[in-house]
Amino acid sequence: MGKDLMAFAVRLLMALVGGVVFYELGARYLPGAGLGGAAYALLVAACVIGGIVLGAVGGHFLGKAVAKLGRSIDRAGSTVTASGLIFTTVGLFIGLAIAGLGSLAIKDLPVVGPYLLPVFFAASGYLFAYLGFKRHTDLARVLGFKGLLQQPGAKQFIRPKLLDTSAIIDGRVAAAVTKGFIEGDLVIPAFVLEELQSIADSGEPGKRARGRRGLETVHSLQEGGGHVTIIERDFPSIAEVDAKLIRLAKEMKACILTTDYNLNKVSEIQGVEVLNINDLAHSLKASVLPGESLRVRVLREGKEEGQGVAYLDDGTMVVIEGARGRIGGEADIEVTSVLQNPSGKMIFARLVSS
Repeated sequence: MGKDLMAFAVRLLMALVGGVVFYELGARYLPGAGLGGAAYALLVAACVIGGIVLGAVGGHFLGKAVAKLGRSIDRAGSTVTASGLIFTTVGLFIGLAIAGLGSLAIKDLPVVGPYLLPVFFAASGYLFAYLGFKRHTDLARVLGFKGLLQQPGAKQFIRPKLLDTSAIIDGRVAAAVTKGFIEGDLVIPAFVLEELQSIADSGEPGKRARGRRGLETVHSLQEGGGHVTIIERDFPSIAEVDAKLIRLAKEMKACILTTDYNLNKVSEIQGVEVLNINDLAHSLKASVLPGESLRVRVLREGKEEGQGVAYLDDGTMVVIEGARGRIGGEADIEVTSVLQNPSGKMIFARLVSS
């Protein structure tokens, strides 16, 4: 809400500035055209209206940029320690002071002197501010300010989550956000949206349906009250979407939300935190122990002779010995063993004698 208000204020300010500027231009140059009083007033009013419209249009884009910058500053500010802020500020002032001394020699240079001063001040200030931020941990320890190294609000800080194509198409993330199980900012890069769009435009019906489901998931996330941000950051030199996602996660200090096993492993190798929805779903499945009795509906025959197959409410497959003749009906079974593998859980059981 605060960012929307800021964007509106910028748009309003730019509209006012546009109106004033165009009024001044009209009042300065139109009298020379020898117009009558009514025509002159109409043209000045048209100039003002045109300036307001142009200012509002420009303010719209500037407001979006300011709101985006505000979100970036919010995220960055949540991760900056007191020592980082203090020594970055000190470095900035030292850089400006050195630039002030150096300017005494630069300002008298013929022709280029006045133009070099702003560049010299900006470069010196940035260099020393960067050094102060980069080495703030060492400086705080050397000077004995270890208390400044504590992360502000570290327990309350929630890292942003980058959504990849597989997690969006999967769709379960929308339900998890709606129910409040996933907190924090959800970030969807523009290159992920482009990949979703290309899948939705595919000539293959199956891929097209998956792409459209992914776009519907994005829409439901935006409408569901979650803080969803779409960013335009891209890496043209990187071709693979997964590689772009990992690079962006490192830049933003974010974690990746996915269902892709390969992306999961590659991200972990490169030191990027991953939240795999499939891992969460497997860990939340109900625990079934050998010897436990269940009542299930046998749906089809198994691979081995005499076997029947049923499914629990969470989708876990149950292979039942001697249940081929019970297909289509319910059966009381007793769990004999539980097999856990990377693709999920499988339960083996036998019919309970009645």
